[in-house]
Amino acid sequence: MTAATADPPSRPNRRARGAAGARRPVYDARSLLAVAVQEFNARGYDATSMEDLSRAAGITKSSFYHHVSGKEELLRAALQRALDGLFGILDEPASQRGPALRRLQHIIGRQVEVLTTELPYVTLLLRVRGNTEIERWALARRRAFDATLASLVAEAVEDGEVAAGVEPWLAARLLSGTVNSIIEWYRPGRPGSEGLPAQVVQMVSTGIIPPA
Repeated sequence: MTAATADPPSRPNRRARGAAGARRPVYDARSLLAVAVQEFNARGYDATSMEDLSRAAGITKSSFYHHVSGKEELLRAALQRALDGLFGILDEPASQRGPALRRLQHIIGRQVEVLTTELPYVTLLLRVRGNTEIERWALARRRAFDATLASLVAEAVEDGEVAAGVEPWLAARLLSGTVNSIIEWYRPGRPGSEGLPAQVVQMVSTGIIPPA
């Protein structure tokens, strides 16, 4: 992991005076990562240049390169942060012990929490298309996460906790798709957002539209 992922992003940690006495921001690798993720999400990774990043940060390109080797390093750092959050869920005791359905529900709820906490980073993860080696690595990790969900669905079906005949892979994709769609409308501070994880778990567990 690069220095850019060692700690959560921060705002510029101090400000320095330019030649004309104007105050300009001074960044470190952590805060530049936050700037880069914002630009990648707004412009698309491929369309974002180092010139775009340095302009957004308000520093010269050479100053930007002083902290990172290039935008590839920033992309990997951002994707690693999102993936660490998701895979960290699988290591939690509630994800490893107990009935399969209960573990699955815990993972779904925690997915929502990670998404809303790490919104810019997870948004970037969900928008990669496999155009670079780093993006293909991230997509492979996403597939591995979905495979874990599919395995839990299969266990729940076998235990009689989920309706017989449910296709585990399809169910896993639908569950992840439901959670991932939150990036399209969720905004921090939205009223009622503190109860969102529990609401999503309830809806995917019991359904929204009752059977006819």
